[in-house]
Amino acid sequence: MTEFFFEYGLFAAKLATFVIAILVIVIVSAAATRRVKKSMKGHIETSRVNDEIEAMRDALDAEVSDPDAFKMHIKQRQKQKKLERKARKKALKQTAGSEQEGAAADSKPRVFVLDFKGDLRASPVSQLRREITAVLSMARDSDEVVVRVESGGGMVHAYGLASSQLQRIRQQGIDLTVCVDKVAASGGYMMACVANKILAAPFAILGSIGVVAQMPNFNRWLKKNDVDFEMITAGEYKRTLTILGENTDKRRQKFIEEIEDLHLLFKEFVSQNRPGLDIKQVATGEAWFGQRALDLSLVDELMTSDEYIAKACEVADVFEVKYVERKTLPQRLGIALQESMDGLLLRWWERGTVSRFFS
Repeated sequence: MTEFFFEYGLFAAKLATFVIAILVIVIVSAAATRRVKKSMKGHIETSRVNDEIEAMRDALDAEVSDPDAFKMHIKQRQKQKKLERKARKKALKQTAGSEQEGAAADSKPRVFVLDFKGDLRASPVSQLRREITAVLSMARDSDEVVVRVESGGGMVHAYGLASSQLQRIRQQGIDLTVCVDKVAASGGYMMACVANKILAAPFAILGSIGVVAQMPNFNRWLKKNDVDFEMITAGEYKRTLTILGENTDKRRQKFIEEIEDLHLLFKEFVSQNRPGLDIKQVATGEAWFGQRALDLSLVDELMTSDEYIAKACEVADVFEVKYVERKTLPQRLGIALQESMDGLLLRWWERGTVSRFFS
């Protein structure tokens, strides 16, 4: 028995030492995280799409082609690249008198590819605005920005901000192309309509130019159970419809007026950016698949983003741009929880049981 307690005590001491060591590491890591400068919250990452496509092509070519022919192909391509670099340097020297002309001669047209995969709150707008700021800080008139949008919509003010970020690109005179591979509806289409050109996959979903708000009301249940609910406001319409209070016809009418005004603003925004649309026909809240959307002029061409970007690589240098935020472990856990809640809310909304404004 004495030997058992001795062994148990030794095990407990080892376990306690291990736990204390883990706690010390966690505390030191947390302290180091707090000392990180605010300027290090995140950073821009870029990758050259041309190189990625070339690497994939070479990997396949190496397997299916004759080894000697493959080696010869690689040598010829390297020689061609060397000649192109020399030609660009020569052109740069000839136009050295003008900085802008020299920059244009130094490289091919450039295409910057950004991604926006939106949720109900348009959360990726925090990364999008930084990516756009980075691109616009060095973009030339000959450049193009491609944004791959995927969103079924969300809160009006959030998607309004996302659309405004894309407008910055147009305002600087840079061509903006939006590609929709899956869905750009409601707030997603509010973003897409800003572009010079909208491309959509044949079965992508577009449209849903409408506004919806839904909420349950528990007032009768509260009265049935003798529960009083009081709400004090200053201002006749500080609150219209509520979840727990008694909703009157007057407040309900005011709520409807607000919804109608939001819809009017949405229609005006789409009409300003795509004047060729028959807004009365498409602003019914309906959504359409790619071909039908093309017939209604909601999009300009049916094409996947992969096809468009692959074609761009033939004539331009194409770069994917992404802003990556540094996140602590609690932040990462919080994001995972929020994404789970967003998915749950979306399912509830689809069943008509949650209150939200949607553009």
